[in-house]
Amino acid sequence: MDNFKTELWKQFGAALDMFENAIAKCPVDLWTYNYSTGKDTLNAKHIDEVRSSYWYITFHTLFFTDYYLDMDPDNFKMPAPFTIKEEDIDEVMPEKIYSKDELLTYTAHCRSKLHSLLKDMDEVKAAHRWKNPWKDYSMIEITMYNMRHVMHHTGQLNMMLGRINHDLPVWVSQTKNIL
Repeated sequence: MDNFKTELWKQFGAALDMFENAIAKCPVDLWTYNYSTGKDTLNAKHIDEVRSSYWYITFHTLFFTDYYLDMDPDNFKMPAPFTIKEEDIDEVMPEKIYSKDELLTYTAHCRSKLHSLLKDMDEVKAAHRWKNPWKDYSMIEITMYNMRHVMHHTGQLNMMLGRINHDLPVWVSQTKNIL
């Protein structure tokens, strides 16, 4: 179990490092631009108008990263200043467009939550069932699923960056942070 936890940390930590690099690399004019509509989302009033914007993909990814790292998804609450609930994430407009700094801080929160989860993982916690109306996974499986979700959206963000700048964030083989 100790070896597995360490290896999972190295790879999920690397996924978060790459995600964080993509956030940091985003220029101001891309942060609120929506490639699907070709419009800026600063004055958007509906969730459909922002779903394909850089800031919202970042927010969505962090919301689910945090949510999937929670041992009790029925009682999940986002840290301040965020307020959306799981059942509202794809239907309700966030209260505001979150800044890069706010979402980089949220990334650090998720990294810390992952670190704590894996550091304290034992056979009982690993087998704990993570359940919501759509999923019924062990904590190990939801954690691996979560890592794949982060990498999926990191790829989206890097694709968006690549349209305006071919100097993409570097590949991270494993996180430098130690479990």
